[in-house]
Amino acid sequence: MRRTFELEDLDCANCALKVENGIKKLEGVRDASVSFIRQSMTIEPEEGVDLDELMNRVKKLCRRIEPDMVIKA
Repeated sequence: MRRTFELEDLDCANCALKVENGIKKLEGVRDASVSFIRQSMTIEPEEGVDLDELMNRVKKLCRRIEPDMVIKA
């Protein structure tokens, strides 16, 4: 099931691409996309993945790449 999140303070398209590529490499992620223009992120987890645990890893990755960005549910 795809989940879409609003993003706040995503600064540039290059950062969006870095975040997207990083999320796609996380275990338990089937697909992901990050849009700088729409300030949104869509994640499709694999079946049976704990979404809370996955989102904790996503947030940690995002803080490393784009520290000021906020993920809204």
